[in-house]
Parts: sequence; structure tokens; C-alpha cells
Amino acid sequence: MQVQKKLLIIEDDESIREIIAYAMRDEGYLVFEADTGKRGLQLLEQVGPDALILDVKLPDRNGFDICKEVYSRFPVSILMLTARSDFTDKMIGFELGADDYLTKPFELREVSARIKALLRRKEKADHRLAGAHVTIADGVELDRSRRAVYKDNAEIKLKPKEYELLLLFWEHPGRVFSREEIVDYVWEMDYEGDLRTVDVHVQRIRKKLATGLIETVFSIGYRLGERRQNGD
Repeated sequence: MQVQKKLLIIEDDESIREIIAYAMRDEGYLVFEADTGKRGLQLLEQVGPDALILDVKLPDRNGFDICKEVYSRFPVSILMLTARSDFTDKMIGFELGADDYLTKPFELREVSARIKALLRRKEKADHRLAGAHVTIADGVELDRSRRAVYKDNAEIKLKPKEYELLLLFWEHPGRVFSREEIVDYVWEMDYEGDLRTVDVHVQRIRKKLATGLIETVFSIGYRLGERRQNGD
């Protein structure tokens, strides 16, 4: 029997929240709702959702602040909602830990497609990580049985798309990937945003793990650095 996926919606607009919740329940998700950031964080602690739909503007807290907190504490995929199409807002969201972004108004089919894509990518990453330890650079290891990454024996928490990027490079040693290729592989569905999103995710991995782990190939894209070692 397939385990029911859990989805948390943090949105203060009751009409938007309820219509999303209704549609997602109709697709088989176990849905939890919160109209404030405080209540949303409480539910995150209590139910451990697989994915989070988070509004940028909430009555008690800034959605970006909540995104940053969730990113640092919970291994959950984050889809942010905003009433603004400003690219700067989107980049801030990605830098703080968002995995995807939707601008209001949107179609429910698009919300559903984005959530399915996030969960599908997470499941594929989990599957690829099932196994023994792999050393990917000096002092950097993957424990694929626990879906954990370690730097100098200290566990480093990566978001799902950061995992997928790291695995993409590790699985193709020496290959240079363009930003377009990375988007096609990691985001899976048609992506209409700016390709600089890839740069943001690469920078987050570099900050967490090692500056030289992912190399920039000028005017082309990225590849895993020469420090990579063979897995066990």
C-alpha cells in the first residue's frame, strides 16, 4: 500500500488556502492548513510534511523569514506563493531555501504539477542515495543509506534540489553541464524562470560543503572538481 504524502499549506487567504487544500485532498494528499506562520511552524513540528506550500505575505511573519527557518530545520520541499512577479523576490526565495515558486493568480493544475515534480525528484534522489558510503571529495562523504552528507565527519543538511545537483555531478564525473542541462535534469518539467536559479543552488552547495567541490567552466556551466575520489 502506497504511503499517503503529507502536504502543509501556510496561506492566510482563506479562499486560496481552501481551494488548494480541496484540490490536493482530491488528488490523495493528506493536507494540513495554517493561516499564520506561527501555526504553520507548529504543524511542521507535529506532522513532518513531505512538501510545503508557503505564502510570502502572512499576517504575523514574513514568508521569507519562515522559508529560511524551515530550510535550516526541516527536510521538506518548499513551493512559495507570491502576488508579485518581481524576479528579485524569487531570487531571495531561492537563496533562502525555496525549491520552486508560483506567482498569483495561478491554475490549480500548475500547483499540482509543481508539487508532484518536487516529490518525484525527492523520491528519485532518495532512491539513488540508497546504499553505502561514497566519498565525493576530500572530507566530503555521502551516506546513501541515511540520505546524509558529511563534511569532516559533521553532518551537513542539503535541500532536495541541492542533493539532486550534487548527485548529478557525482554520477557524471568530469562532465560539464550547462545551466540549461541542469534545469532539464533537476527541475524535470518545463521551467520558465531565470537560469540564474542554477547559480544560486550551486553557491549554496559551495557554502555548505567546499568551495572547490563544484567548478565553474567559463561560458559553459559547471562540473565536479578534480578533488573527487572513487566511491566505496
